[in-house]
Amino acid sequence: MDNMDFDLRSVQEARDLCRYGAVAAERIAKYTEEQIDKILQNMVRVAEEHAAELAQMAVEETGFGKVLDKTYKNHAASTLLYNYIKDMKTQGVICEDPVNKMFEVADPVGLIMGIVPSTNPTSTVIYKSMIAIKARNAIVFSPHPSALKCTSRAAKLMAQAAVDAGAPSDLIGCLSMCTMQATNELMHNDAVKLIIATGGPGMVKAAYSAGKPAIGVGAGNSPSYIERTADVKKAVSNIIASKTFDYGTICASEQSIIVEECNHDAVVAELKAQGAYFLNPDELAKVCKVLFKNGHTMNAKYVGRSAKVIADGAGISVPDNTTVLIGPQAGVGEGYPLSYEKLTCVLGFYVVRDWHEACELSMKLLQNGIGHTMNLHTQDEKIVREFAAKPASRILINTGGSMGGTGLSTGLAPAFTLGCGTMGGSSVSENVTPMHLINKKTVCYGIKDVTTMLTDDETFHIDAAAVTGCAKNPAVSPIPSTPMTYSVGCQSCGCDAQSPASFVKQSSASSEEGINLEQLKDMINGLVNAMKGE
Repeated sequence: MDNMDFDLRSVQEARDLCRYGAVAAERIAKYTEEQIDKILQNMVRVAEEHAAELAQMAVEETGFGKVLDKTYKNHAASTLLYNYIKDMKTQGVICEDPVNKMFEVADPVGLIMGIVPSTNPTSTVIYKSMIAIKARNAIVFSPHPSALKCTSRAAKLMAQAAVDAGAPSDLIGCLSMCTMQATNELMHNDAVKLIIATGGPGMVKAAYSAGKPAIGVGAGNSPSYIERTADVKKAVSNIIASKTFDYGTICASEQSIIVEECNHDAVVAELKAQGAYFLNPDELAKVCKVLFKNGHTMNAKYVGRSAKVIADGAGISVPDNTTVLIGPQAGVGEGYPLSYEKLTCVLGFYVVRDWHEACELSMKLLQNGIGHTMNLHTQDEKIVREFAAKPASRILINTGGSMGGTGLSTGLAPAFTLGCGTMGGSSVSENVTPMHLINKKTVCYGIKDVTTMLTDDETFHIDAAAVTGCAKNPAVSPIPSTPMTYSVGCQSCGCDAQSPASFVKQSSASSEEGINLEQLKDMINGLVNAMKGE
């Protein structure tokens, strides 16, 4: 092995992880609810004990986010998630319908591949391990190369915690050699039955192209609309708290603020009061220059960074207590880079006349992160209903996007994989839970007599004799028809009735002549003219 090239060794490691993981998946599939719960409880305990350590490692290795916030995310991925899923029925009979004599039975998927992003490297591992095991699956992780150490540490802690509580070995695996070849091997290995992809658009697309079931999430670009009836101070507080939470690394975080002309001054004043810094045109150009590469692709150096760090990098002076940088925008798309996703403490800023314009603008902004999340601050329920039609899987009302979208401040499932629906190219539109990681088998009893089903159905109206040509077959509901005779006998029961099987109508002028060609020609011409609309 030592003489093998690194990429070949990484591929071999991926194959070994799949082989061992498949065996562990077979074993865990036979575990009881009590055994699974014992494993999860121990994983929660270990995750909480190491929450701060893992957060510190993630910040030091990637440079993204804040230790305190990442610590809370590790807490959310363990304790909060466990409290949400602990009573979830994920094995045996999970649903019964005694009226229709049906019930559903849950089966595990098998071995799952989890792709881990550098923005949430430890919380994602804890979260995906928990939901996989709750559904009695094994999981193998592919870390982002820039977060290999902290991701591997989180995976090892979760794996050991599971084994200590009675889980089979190799239930949770993780690549230690990050190469595209190894990740590709995991994606295409026959032992892997499902892929959960959280990462960049390229990785998500590759997961969906692997030829097997995948759950992937697209980019977010959430507009936050502060409507005229909103509590401005509370709305601004929510936005600032959300955008500065782990320095904007959650894809559900706000990306743009939309205000109306009538509340513009109040919103701007409140934003400034809460530490927001409005960039002038020259400063905005400098920030965009360091923030983006090749148009609107974010420079990784400034992902998950504080407003002050970004400003310093752009060579502009801002107060030390600056919370976010805000850049006024006059449009959406090319030439307006702040109209795209920015996983850091920078926001675009738009002014509209009314909710109709806000609606239009939101639709345009969401095209750059379609299907993910939208944020709305209002006291008008009618406006909420209007915006419910927007192409976003999570429409959050009067809360922060980062916390609301991940289920930390809303009733949504606590999750770090947020489906974008078919709008965003995702197979699911919900926050992903253990229920997305099971197969549902349906057991159903016959409730109708198949031998008399047609005649017993009072909603089925058809002249059976006209259809079959069989006089012995009683009509259910006769349909008036022109008398017709046919050229061959009944094929079903041998009676004297003529069968329509040949569709050869005898001429009304002379039955011995067979088809009346003139009548047939007239019928065809009439049909052609009708199709032409003549």
